[in-house]
Amino acid sequence: MIFRNITLFSFPTTLKFDAFDDALQEAALKPVGPQDIASQGFVAPFGVAADEADRLSHRIDDAIWITAGSEERLLPAAVVNDQLQKKLAEFEAAQGRRPGGKLRTQMKHDLINELLPRAFIRPSRVDALIDLKLGVIAVDTTSRKVAESVVSLVRKALGSFPALPIAGENAPRGVLTAWIAGESLPEGLGLGDEAELRDPADQGAIVKVQRMELEGEEIETHLSTGKQVARLALTLDDHMRFVLGDDLIVRKFKLLEGAVNALESTERDDVRAELEARFALMSGEFRRFYAVMQKAFSLHTDAKGS
Repeated sequence: MIFRNITLFSFPTTLKFDAFDDALQEAALKPVGPQDIASQGFVAPFGVAADEADRLSHRIDDAIWITAGSEERLLPAAVVNDQLQKKLAEFEAAQGRRPGGKLRTQMKHDLINELLPRAFIRPSRVDALIDLKLGVIAVDTTSRKVAESVVSLVRKALGSFPALPIAGENAPRGVLTAWIAGESLPEGLGLGDEAELRDPADQGAIVKVQRMELEGEEIETHLSTGKQVARLALTLDDHMRFVLGDDLIVRKFKLLEGAVNALESTERDDVRAELEARFALMSGEFRRFYAVMQKAFSLHTDAKGS
């Protein structure tokens, strides 16, 4: 369980998570019904292959691993429209007239109900890490909508979960631009080889650079025209690299040798033990990452009244 992306929300550290797994059971994923488009709920983090009756959360100290699962019936609009046109043609041939708008709507509704039970089902899952000490939930996605759906599931399970998108006192775009312009980075952070620069009003040209030196003349030229950094590749010690956006969403997150060497050097008996070790590693490295982000952007925390 190593994240590839991170979308952050904060919540009060005073929030109680007693009997949390029992609460998750109330919001567990149910199979999508024959007339339903989709279904969403919690699934076992280790997967059903590990244990059909597995718990819906896994906790190590103050870190909790949860997984939101979904099932979606695939019914492309093109398929529906193609079948509908055939039914409209059959109706016209039999009745000698085209059906009216209200009847066409009803025919389409009936057709969808007919096709849904036969539609393929696409399963998906999204992992999340809840850090009770930090008062932060990190969701493995770059989609704010998907992340908020996971937070909503937690809210449904707990009855109340006042989590908000992470925010800081320091404007992210200003901080990222200052770093690429030569201002000292927080201890441990280093520039990567990827960036995206935009016009301050987001109405001008967008410049994307990859696999190049970010402290060269070309970047300086773009900065001199007023462009600001919207995304910036960074490294943290020899433990991780990632691309941080001015929306504070983390993309392309990857743990490096400095973090995974110990993980790879230890033999484990089964898949579950391996997943537990990966979660322990991820939760520890997340705290290292978050400490740097909190200092750089003065992120709001419960201790500061968010």
